[in-house]
Parts: sequence; C-alpha cells; structure tokens
Amino acid sequence: MKVNPKNGIDQLLFGMLQKDVIAIYGAPDKQFEDEDQNVIFLYNKPQLRLTFYQDEAMKLGYMITSNPEVTLLDKKIMNADVEAIKNELPFKAWEKEDFDSTEHHFNESNWLVLHSEFGKIIRVEIGAIINDKDEFEWKFKK
Repeated sequence: MKVNPKNGIDQLLFGMLQKDVIAIYGAPDKQFEDEDQNVIFLYNKPQLRLTFYQDEAMKLGYMITSNPEVTLLDKKIMNADVEAIKNELPFKAWEKEDFDSTEHHFNESNWLVLHSEFGKIIRVEIGAIINDKDEFEWKFKK
C-alpha cells in the first residue's frame, strides 16, 4: 500500500465519492458520522480510515492508515525509526507535537502526519491539499 503525497493512498485519490471508493474496496466494515456530519469509512483488512467531507459534497478529503505494508516514496515506513525516515524524505519542514507516549510529526506542504510511539512510526495520516485560494485541490477527475 503506497502513500502518494498530495494525491492519496493506494488507488484512492482525494476527491473521490463514496461510490468510487466502494467500487474499489467494497462496502466498508464500519461507517459513521463524526461531529461535523462528515462520513467516515473504516476498512479493517487494509487498515484504512477514510473521511468524506460533508461541506465539500462528500468528497474524500482525509485518509489514515496503520497498514504494516505502507510505503512512502518507496520506503517501508510502518514501525520504522521516525527520525531516520524524516531525514531520508525530501520534505524538510516538520512540526512536532507530543501527546503522552505518542508524537505527531506534521509536514504541512504535503499535509502529512507521521504518528510515532517509542520512536517508531505507528500510523500515517494524509489530507487533501488546500491551495493559496483556500480551496481543496481535488485529484480525482471523473
């Protein structure tokens, strides 16, 4: 499973609708709405959490994975040393936040978050890019 910065994960592209995702992965294992009425799809086997934004015509705008096979720029990153991976990536501007035993490493230019615990990457989040006009850059074209 490949994280494609600014675009999505695997075959999933930012801007897809629920029906587009279901055509690829089938029905989600679980579906619910968050406090903002966004629709969340959970897929157990690929370990994916997908968020469809209510205020953006239910387009896929955020993805989270803990899949052990996930790669980023051809590097297998799950359970890898977070600092080593950050040093190997071409993205150099990282913000870091501590949350008890976990740390969140955020690269805004790619809207990418690497979650780590005990120095190892445990989860990856990627969001659709917002341009200078404060609009989403949807990658999925029908």
